[in-house]
Amino acid sequence: MTSIFASGDGGAVSTVIENLLLRKQKLVEELETAQSVEDRDKIEHQLEQINTALDFLDRPGPGDGR
Repeated sequence: MTSIFASGDGGAVSTVIENLLLRKQKLVEELETAQSVEDRDKIEHQLEQINTALDFLDRPGPGDGR
């Protein structure tokens, strides 16, 4: 089983971040056209989750030196 948190260059983490950013972009576009308050709330909640994940992945790990 491969871990998404690859050691070394962090390529797997970069791929996860790229996918999250793509999803975020699509959600922002959906938010602009959302008709109902319920749809907007669902999209905003998903955006909050993505932002939380991005913040978590952007933190320096132990021994990262940042």
